[in-house]
Amino acid sequence: MSRDARITIPWADGDYTFRLGWGELELLQEACDAGPYVVLSRLYGDDWRMGDISHTIRLGLIGGGMVPTDALKLVRTWVEKRPPLENILFAQTILSAGIIGAKDEAPGEQDAANPVGQPLTTSPTES
Repeated sequence: MSRDARITIPWADGDYTFRLGWGELELLQEACDAGPYVVLSRLYGDDWRMGDISHTIRLGLIGGGMVPTDALKLVRTWVEKRPPLENILFAQTILSAGIIGAKDEAPGEQDAANPVGQPLTTSPTES
């Protein structure tokens, strides 16, 4: 993931780039008749809707740079013709990156306060 919420993940028949920027999040809000965080909560809960999955993935593809007609074709093939739970994890991942963003550091980088990765000798509650 990057600071602009762009992620590239293996999905469907290849690796695709997804991004839900401000504009795509507004379109998602309109399409799902709910704010992005409500949609995310539904995706993680048991009251998700079909559009929560398909619109998130389609708009993520468009935000990632794909032509809208190509994104729609992919969603029709790999989302709407498949069982919903097959794509719910992807929708969760795409929307989480759009709302929450990405970590500042890449996985595997050492913590700046503890550059050698040694166990800390102070209690986390000490100041």
